[in-house]
Amino acid sequence: MSLRIANAAGFLGDNLDAPRRLVEQAEVDYLTLEYLAELTLSILARARQKNSNAGYAADFIPVIGSLRTALQSQPRLKIVTNAGGMNPASCAIATARMLVESGLGATLIGVVTGDDLLPRIDALRSSGCAFVNLDTGRSISELTSEIVSVNAYLGALPIQSALAQNARIVIVGRVADASLSVGPAMHEFGWKWDDWDRLAGASVAGHLIECGAQVTGGLHRHWESLDLASVGYPIAELADDATCVITKPRSTGGCVTRATVIEQLVYEIGDPAHYLTPDVEVDFTTVEIEQTGPDRVAVRKATGRPASDTYKVSLAYHDGYTASGQLLIYGRDCVSKARACGEMILQRVQNSGFTLRRSLVESLGAGEGVPGLHRAPSDLREVMLRVTVDDPRREAVERFCKELAPLVTSGPPGIAGYASGRPTVRPIFAYWPTLVPKSLVVPECEVRAAKEWLR
Repeated sequence: MSLRIANAAGFLGDNLDAPRRLVEQAEVDYLTLEYLAELTLSILARARQKNSNAGYAADFIPVIGSLRTALQSQPRLKIVTNAGGMNPASCAIATARMLVESGLGATLIGVVTGDDLLPRIDALRSSGCAFVNLDTGRSISELTSEIVSVNAYLGALPIQSALAQNARIVIVGRVADASLSVGPAMHEFGWKWDDWDRLAGASVAGHLIECGAQVTGGLHRHWESLDLASVGYPIAELADDATCVITKPRSTGGCVTRATVIEQLVYEIGDPAHYLTPDVEVDFTTVEIEQTGPDRVAVRKATGRPASDTYKVSLAYHDGYTASGQLLIYGRDCVSKARACGEMILQRVQNSGFTLRRSLVESLGAGEGVPGLHRAPSDLREVMLRVTVDDPRREAVERFCKELAPLVTSGPPGIAGYASGRPTVRPIFAYWPTLVPKSLVVPECEVRAAKEWLR
């Protein structure tokens, strides 16, 4: 038996047509859609602050609309997604509304919650949970800013539970990316939760497809030889022994080669001998990868050990305000002129009574996108000046936003690009990586028909 698990979203903002195209081009058992990252959680936390019914990946709703035909014609197709973000229940209601309008009101939707620890933060701290910052070693007691989100990375167990209750669509919040694939594997194969090598194999498969087209040619070093305009998204053909073949739909762009698979395998893993997930600790150093045919790569011999007794936690806190503005600077002296313009902007902000906490002046096009790697060409005639600032005071950042346009008539010649208006002030949500004991987190799963979610 081979379980075909596909992924057609690697982040919030990925190609909206990719899910529909994938299921039209190839039949799969599970379609996973991965929308979340630490930055995304902060964006969704901000959305939930503005509207208590928001905070989920809104892209998922039109995607569900585009999958109506596939859901009707492919009865085996199931969907697992972390589109729930900061608000899985609201995501389920919006999804249910789309399904009911499409005549699919009997579709069972499973919602997994329990990752959102913000309502419990005070109780958890009182119970002795220090939420120590993994990067700095600081205790959360030292943090004086407002905490805006606290989300534990749940594992595959609640996903498997939803599928065991016949959910056809499973919506979760923050779970480990690979767990989106591990949950279906556990449900379909009936593996034991201490079968570490099988859990490791499924986690490797999930990790390889979690970033969408990155494993099918996106970001590949030989990208120029590929058709990325019609790139295919990945499918993992997972066997009962937890070996898998990574492939993509036929007649789609991109490629699946040993190189593309290895490039994705080592993406964002830290120590390859200790890839930590809430389900299993995976040793990538034992993995074997073999090209077995055109756009078919076999992945074998992942090994695993028991997972830790803690969940990773993504905590975000309010850390002031930021804004970034750009101006086009033209002329033979464009680099030095851009630098001078940036300093003029900052000096004028200071003259108005504000000394900003941090600022960054960049001459994009002169090699400053990757500082120190390349010198600016000697015949350079234009650069994009980008000035970014942050400060605890909103009014200080607002003042900065008003100081770019005046350079058009009160600065050096050769300035353009001001027609888009003043920059926008945005709140900063800073990242605090930490851990929480698994014993203090209780994932929950609720399964209802789409029409029932609307009552």
